Amino acid sequence: MLHNDTKPAATATPDVRRKRSSMRWTIVGFSALGLTIAYLDRAALAVALPFMAEEFEIGPAVQGVLLSSFFWTYALFQIPSGWLLDKFGPRVIYPIAVGWWSVWTALTALSTGVASTIVFRLGLGIGEAPVQPANVKVVSRWFPRRERAFASSLFDMGQQIGTALSIPVVTALALFAGWRFAFLLIGVVGALWVIGWLAVYRAPEKHRRVNAEELEYINSDQGEMVAAASTGEKKPWRALLRNNQVWALMLGYVFRSLAGAFFLTWYPSYLLNDRGLSKEEFGLVGAIPAVIAIGATILGGIVSDRLLASGKVSAGAARKIPIIAGLVLSACIAFSPFIESNVLVMVVLTVSSAAHSFAGAAILSLPAEVAESRDTVGSVAGFQNFGSQLGNLISPITIGLFLTVSDNSYVGPLVFAGLSCLISAAIYAFWVRIKPVVASADVIAPPTERTTS
Repeated sequence: MLHNDTKPAATATPDVRRKRSSMRWTIVGFSALGLTIAYLDRAALAVALPFMAEEFEIGPAVQGVLLSSFFWTYALFQIPSGWLLDKFGPRVIYPIAVGWWSVWTALTALSTGVASTIVFRLGLGIGEAPVQPANVKVVSRWFPRRERAFASSLFDMGQQIGTALSIPVVTALALFAGWRFAFLLIGVVGALWVIGWLAVYRAPEKHRRVNAEELEYINSDQGEMVAAASTGEKKPWRALLRNNQVWALMLGYVFRSLAGAFFLTWYPSYLLNDRGLSKEEFGLVGAIPAVIAIGATILGGIVSDRLLASGKVSAGAARKIPIIAGLVLSACIAFSPFIESNVLVMVVLTVSSAAHSFAGAAILSLPAEVAESRDTVGSVAGFQNFGSQLGNLISPITIGLFLTVSDNSYVGPLVFAGLSCLISAAIYAFWVRIKPVVASADVIAPPTERTTS
């Protein structure tokens, strides 16, 4: 006769809940570190460009092409990356990607001119293409819905940390050891991350440091996605092109990135060439917007998840409120060229960057909110991030051409960046539809994973 002294998970005592493992936070920490390295690598060129421009004797138009070249392959490989992640999982694809892009970052130290630099940036773009879809996939697998925006904010802050680190680190290395050494050193960092990821990452169902309580908690609030995944039905990724929500996520990100790309590309040149900061001054204060944006990213994730957990607003409102509020406030970047004080300009740029980041966590949680099943989250994230990279690709070239024909005036680019934020906010407000919350009791438990994801 069996003893009935074990309580079901739904009525577990507080003592049992306290014993729940917390491996999901370690996993998202590795995701954040991966994105930090990615943004350190990609932002390094923007910081090193004033040094490289002197050595290679290149003007604004060519600089715009250099800054954009990374995004050519980065955008092109977004959708294939999402498909590969859904097929093989982040345990396999993520470290391959980081190893690949680290090699191309280090090779940038061998640049002899514009052509070779572009080649190395194209290689970097191929390698970094899976990073955001991989992080979104990881969060969708490792976190219940109620924690996804906050978890997304934790990995997404990696882009602000990487961007912030690139300014003092690359500037200091370029001043004291040369810009080539900067690329070589940060290329080595990625190889160390690969070793750590292979040692730590497994699917939740296969991880030795995930106990039954944590696994049940992860699967307790997956909503319609788990129910869909349990049917075993899979749709070809091309079918996603017929889903208007995929197009909404893609276009919303296009316009958001038209503004955000400024901070990744022309921001250092704007402060150095247009606002008259010295390289030493820029090394000291240039990272301020990115540093403040780290806290704004986390705050945006907390606000979105708290709204969802409160039950006082719909799931759609919980995700959209931080997105819309952040993008509308970020439009203040349009005032920058009309302000004389450099101190006030830094305040406006910091507010714009922080507000832009405040919207980020909720946006990154959207693929899991609109995907029809768990098997398509990576692909939806790939489409969404493809939109992001279209904006990143278009922005630096357009700014470079505009500077060439307008006597280096930043009025047009920065005003357009502000308008792009407002257009993006409108797309998320009126086009994107988010599935309602499904009670965990109504969700069919997912089958045991047989993939390496």
